[in-house]
Amino acid sequence: MAFNTEYDFELPRGYVDENGNLHRRGVMRLATAADEILPMRDQRVQQNPGYLSIILLARVVTKLGDVRAIDTRVIERLFTADLAYLQNLYRTINEVEVPKVHAVCPKCDHEFDVNVSFLNETAEA
Repeated sequence: MAFNTEYDFELPRGYVDENGNLHRRGVMRLATAADEILPMRDQRVQQNPGYLSIILLARVVTKLGDVRAIDTRVIERLFTADLAYLQNLYRTINEVEVPKVHAVCPKCDHEFDVNVSFLNETAEA
């Protein structure tokens, strides 16, 4: 089983380039630690923390139709529905799901899933 690091997507509206061409299909790769850390040094993020998502998406969107290079100017020109779509995709592919264990109550046979934490948050120091 191969580990998937790239995800195809199709924008709900699409990016319209300077020639009026519409680009909807693209590829987003998984983010690295550098993708999350390095933009924090960018002056645009320091002045406006909301700009972080623009820089992150410009780093991880590797293909968008026939657009030669994806940069912050491309991401800035997306329609808001497309920006929201890409932000959601970013969260979906980069967040780790909390593992679950399937359990059955020994008294009533009710079946349920239990989230398993990596840290024992209730432990006393």
